[in-house]
Amino acid sequence: MKPIFRSIGHYAGLRSIALSVIALGSVWGSTALHAQASFERWPITNEAWLQPFPPVRIIGNLYHVGTYDLASYLITTSEGHILVNTGAYDSAELIRENIEELGFAFEDIKILLTQQAHWDHVADLAAIKRATGARMLAHEGDVVALEDGGNTDYRFPEGRGAHFEPVIVDEQLQHGDTIELGETVITLHHHGGHTRGASSFTFDSVDDDGEIYSVLIVNMGTINNGVSLLDMPGFPEIASAFESTYAAQKSLSRTTDVWVSSHSRHFNLHEKFSPGDSYDPSRFIDPEGYREKIAFYERIYLTQLQEERTQASE
Repeated sequence: MKPIFRSIGHYAGLRSIALSVIALGSVWGSTALHAQASFERWPITNEAWLQPFPPVRIIGNLYHVGTYDLASYLITTSEGHILVNTGAYDSAELIRENIEELGFAFEDIKILLTQQAHWDHVADLAAIKRATGARMLAHEGDVVALEDGGNTDYRFPEGRGAHFEPVIVDEQLQHGDTIELGETVITLHHHGGHTRGASSFTFDSVDDDGEIYSVLIVNMGTINNGVSLLDMPGFPEIASAFESTYAAQKSLSRTTDVWVSSHSRHFNLHEKFSPGDSYDPSRFIDPEGYREKIAFYERIYLTQLQEERTQASE
């Protein structure tokens, strides 16, 4: 799909009709959000989610500012900054410290993005939105879950209760939409399956040598526990969604120079970088590693799909 280049808040043509409905939905969502401000904190059993990790300059204007395993990315521009993902609970202060250690102002965050509406990546979005006044943007498939604190999940049609602070989404996005701030233009790629609105992002980054590199922040097509590919009433098209995601992600390997992901382990950060290492973007230029990761998760998908088909035929 050809990217739709537009600035934040600008719409044209036929989309204006749909966006009128979205605007009304945002009003309703705000009401529901205020009514459901309380949430239950879930226990964090993975210590790596909260383990501090120093900020890493990936390439050009892209920085990893998250924890040891949960990746948050700062994309800096001349007109403020974009933050992609938070972490689990209480990650906002860790992210702030990393951003300030890099010499940037936390309050200069203007846009918030997320790759998936799961609590380990979005739990502190509301807190950061309050602290910075940033606009929250998300793919339309994840908006309801973000605004009801994760109660909505296709695995649990009856709901599972709010377990992170709900966050108002200021703008809903679709596949191919772009986000512009300063000199940076980011394209959203809808890679559904892991969540309904799971998203990856691409943009060009200019390094210190003046070279332009194509960057991909990819959301891997991992399958959560309890997900059935053939019998998921809350997401009946989930198998085809995953299939499309793997095909699209393999296609992106032809145009990607540098890639990272929503979990540090997904792109082998700790094999490529150790605290104290000097800046070297070449460590993240890893096309073969990217192809292997996509193939790895696709094999898991195909194995589960075949097992479910076998069971269904017995």
